Amino acid sequence: MGVQARDPTLAAAHCGTIGTSVSFKLFRNGLRGRGLSTTRMIPKGKLIAIGGNEDKGTSPEGGHSARIFTHNFIEEGILKRVVDEAGGPDKRIAVITSASSIPLEVGQNYIEAFGRLGATNIDILDIRDRSDVKPDMIKRLSKANGVMMSGGNQLRLTTIFGGTAFLQLMKRRYMEESGFVIAGTSAGAMCMSSTMIYQGHSSSGLIKGGVKLTTGAALIQDVIIDSHFVERGRFSRLTQAVAANPSAIGIGLGEDTGVVITGADMLETIGSGQVMIFDGHETTYSDYADVEEGQPFSIEGMKVHIISHGHTYSVKQRAFAGYRVAARS
Repeated sequence: MGVQARDPTLAAAHCGTIGTSVSFKLFRNGLRGRGLSTTRMIPKGKLIAIGGNEDKGTSPEGGHSARIFTHNFIEEGILKRVVDEAGGPDKRIAVITSASSIPLEVGQNYIEAFGRLGATNIDILDIRDRSDVKPDMIKRLSKANGVMMSGGNQLRLTTIFGGTAFLQLMKRRYMEESGFVIAGTSAGAMCMSSTMIYQGHSSSGLIKGGVKLTTGAALIQDVIIDSHFVERGRFSRLTQAVAANPSAIGIGLGEDTGVVITGADMLETIGSGQVMIFDGHETTYSDYADVEEGQPFSIEGMKVHIISHGHTYSVKQRAFAGYRVAARS
């Protein structure tokens, strides 16, 4: 019998496919052999990202309006949810004031605010630069049931804690410990994502280069968080951040508003206001890469969702769930 000749082009393509498949399997097995997972781990802890100016049971902070406080502080306030997620008022909450230029005042404000909720085991970690990140601070973090990061300058948080054993411990506990919660307000929320906005005015948000991005603390991947969103009109700067990173979901948090993030996926809105979600996955046109710095850019197909108290959104599914979460007893 004669042997049927094979098309050498098809044969080469077939061999290339096999080679690629085998190479990937060897790479994947190599990772597993080193104890590394090829799939992203699902954290057992929770994140609570807050848009700033959360109700502390008193009048709002300077320059803010009292009109946004529409919930009962004791029963429904954001800080009450932080206490609940940490396990109750008897649990220990470590407050990190590193982002603030007035850390002592901010720390005292949180002691009083949590105290109104019956939570008196509050540990203020007064860390002002990298030299303060000492073994004693790491030990105190290890004893906390939850963390609250104050507002201020998010670059201070990433430059102080980036690459430290302190941040590594915080991440490990978030990944491995059910009931461990990391909350952050304003700068403390913005630093949670892997890509972080650190500068940019709303007036220049739609001009290429008008929004500055850097690496965040990377507690959660594939999102970009902005704060004081509605009150400071930051729609344009989150639009640019997502235009430059369309694989990420933009999360714009209003004041006294936040999201409880479960499994690095499901966002539940809490507080008085609204959260805006920017999704660039299905963008059909963007000239962001082509226009020069300082020039306006164009984009088509970016989706925007608005979710208020009790509504949810899945980051992984990129889906808005139009139902309300049952009230917590």
